[in-house]
Parts: sequence; C-alpha cells; structure tokens
Amino acid sequence: MKNQSAARQRSPFAKAMLAIVGIALFLGFMTLGTWQVQRRAWKLDLIERVDQRVHTAPTPAPASGQWPQINAASYEYLPVSAQGVWLDKQTVLSKALTEAGAGFWVMTPLQQADGSQILINRGFTPENLRSTWLKQVAESTPSTETVNVIGLMRMSEPGGGFLRKNDAGNGQWFSRDVAAMSQSMGLSHAAPYFIDQGVPAGNPAYTKDAFGADVLRPGMTVIKFSNSHLVYALTWYGLAAMVLGAAWLVRRHDKALSKQD
Repeated sequence: MKNQSAARQRSPFAKAMLAIVGIALFLGFMTLGTWQVQRRAWKLDLIERVDQRVHTAPTPAPASGQWPQINAASYEYLPVSAQGVWLDKQTVLSKALTEAGAGFWVMTPLQQADGSQILINRGFTPENLRSTWLKQVAESTPSTETVNVIGLMRMSEPGGGFLRKNDAGNGQWFSRDVAAMSQSMGLSHAAPYFIDQGVPAGNPAYTKDAFGADVLRPGMTVIKFSNSHLVYALTWYGLAAMVLGAAWLVRRHDKALSKQD
C-alpha cells in the first residue's frame, strides 16, 4: 500500500508545472477582471458625458485657433454647426456597419469662408449603392451654394477597422481617419475632427443627397451604449476564484496522499 500510495503522488516536476499553470491562469483572470472594471468606469463616464452633451444647443464648430486643444473628453459628441460649400468631388466612402445593415458613411469636406475645411459624415448609404455614389461623385460639378450643417463632433479614427487597414490609394476606407482622408482629398487646412451630420433626435428617414437621390440616412450616431462590463468582470473574477478553489483541492489531495505514506 505504501508503495502504491507513493506511486500516486505527483513528481516535483508535475507539481511545479501545475503551480505555474495555476498562477498564470489566476493572474490572467484577475487582469481581465480588473480591465473590465476599468472599462466599466470609462463606459459610465462616456454615457454620462454623451447624455449631457447631445441635448444641448449647437455651438459654432471650433475654429482653427482651437484645434490644438481639441480632445475627446472635452469635445466629442458636442452639438455644433458649420457653414460652407460642399466639395462634392472629394467625397469618399468609409465602411460602416449599422442598425440599418452594412454600407458606407458618406464623407464630404465642407469648405468654410476662412479657408479651412471640415469633414462631414453626411449619413449612411447602403452597400449596394457604392458604385452609384462613386459615379455621382465623378460626375459632380462644383457647388457654390452655402449650406448650414448641424451635427455632433467626432474624433478621428486612425488606422482602419474591421480588421483591415485603410488603403487611400485604392479608395478603401474602413475607418474615418480624418488626417489620412484629408491628405487623400488634397485639403490644405482641414480640421482634426469630423461632424456627424444630423442630430440623433432628427428625422431618421432616408433623405435626398446633393445629387437628388434618396440614398442618405443622417443622424445615425450611436449615443446609447451597452454596458455589460460588470458581468464580464464578475465572470473573470469568478474564474480566478475557481482556480484558487482547484489549487486548494489539489493541495488537500496531495496532503492526504502524504499521510497515507
């Protein structure tokens, strides 16, 4: 019996490996849980900030002198207004996935009287109208009509999205990267932010674009955010607790075997 009991005991190497795996799992689960707690705090701050801002009256969009101070904490989702002339020829389409399905954001620069430009997200257009849009852009003529745009300030989305990088050379945009888009459009003095045209409380129906086609749906900025981070945090912390419980059971089992010896 003594020899059989000793044979059932784990070798020092096996014990060391179990300890390493257990510690790694415990630390990993604790890290993920803490990250979710931090994400929850960030999400709650975002929800409060957005809720306070979107219902305020629009103010003039920040002029170039204010651009260096612009950041998400102070400006994102702030209702603003801007006046200028559409530069329809420079319109680009950025990949979008919305409640209306897959499609594109229609991004057109607005030329202001002071010589600066602001990229405007004019709304969502379905995926099957991409070729139609590109043709309309190519055939557009310069506009001279001054328009007033009201919407929400948004921050640039550099790099790309949907697990793909932006490809300016081929006109493939997967995020609204203001700097890259402005450069590809040849804009000389573009704002570092863009505006989502149409406040969320506005008419969500499809409206006519600059070309007279019923293809644009403005006012689709997401201002209601899911917040399940507490559930995720408790899940990760629960798994960490299970690792501790499993370690205690293994330790108790090993002690029991030692006593049999």
